[in-house]
Amino acid sequence: MLDNLSATKVSGGWHKQYSHTSTSTHCPMRFAIFLPPGASQTNKVPVLYWLSGLTCTDENFMQKAGAFKKAAALGIAIVAPDTSPRGDTVPDQDSYDFGQGAGFYLNATQAPYNTHYNMYDYVVNELPSLIEQHFPVTDKKAISGHSMGGHGALMIALRNPKSYTSVSAFSPITNPIDCPWGQKAFSQYLGDDQSQWANYDSCELMKKAHSNEFLPMRIDQGDADNFLVEQLKPDNLTAVAKQVNYPLTLNMHAGYDHSYFFISSFIDEHLSFHQLYLQR
Repeated sequence: MLDNLSATKVSGGWHKQYSHTSTSTHCPMRFAIFLPPGASQTNKVPVLYWLSGLTCTDENFMQKAGAFKKAAALGIAIVAPDTSPRGDTVPDQDSYDFGQGAGFYLNATQAPYNTHYNMYDYVVNELPSLIEQHFPVTDKKAISGHSMGGHGALMIALRNPKSYTSVSAFSPITNPIDCPWGQKAFSQYLGDDQSQWANYDSCELMKKAHSNEFLPMRIDQGDADNFLVEQLKPDNLTAVAKQVNYPLTLNMHAGYDHSYFFISSFIDEHLSFHQLYLQR
């Protein structure tokens, strides 16, 4: 059952927030959806799923990205889930990069996190099923995200290439097994077996991708991003893409940082990129 928390008209369409009890995370979850003007049961629209980064909720993208006007013009719905399970019963740490707000879009295997931290199942299976059941959308979907959410978008698309038309990311964590953020999260969510970590690492997944399942992939990255060298490492992913001839386009932007100022500067291009494939 969906509980409608808010509804606000914007760019001729509607931005709405909902909560529901999740069967994946075993706790209440919140998501936001933008429905473009004209979306109805007789005029269903495709969906872009947006995954946000560390410390974020569904609100960061919806309030800061400035995506509604372009999405309205293109006739694309946008769905933004929260970044983790939340609540008093959900295990947490006093840390911005682990626990609540930092689910890393995986299915945890280690106690006490494995009961609730199943964001992979939530994003890949439960949420799209819910959206397609309750809203005027088609089953055509693309996926995008920022930072930790960029990691999630790339990883999920690489693992489920038949489920998405295209994938993009802003400033993604491309190689989490080789950066402090990823190592901290994976070791506690997944344990010490690093073969399990590879199941959630875009570089490792791309190495095994089959050419008949390649997806159009776009990444935008600012060269003034203070996380670029230590945490994000886009060169690691582009090196793998070159090895396997994966259709990845990396756009470097002089002077841009890790913030939503960067995202808002180029979100229109990402929406247009996805529209090329959603309309086919």
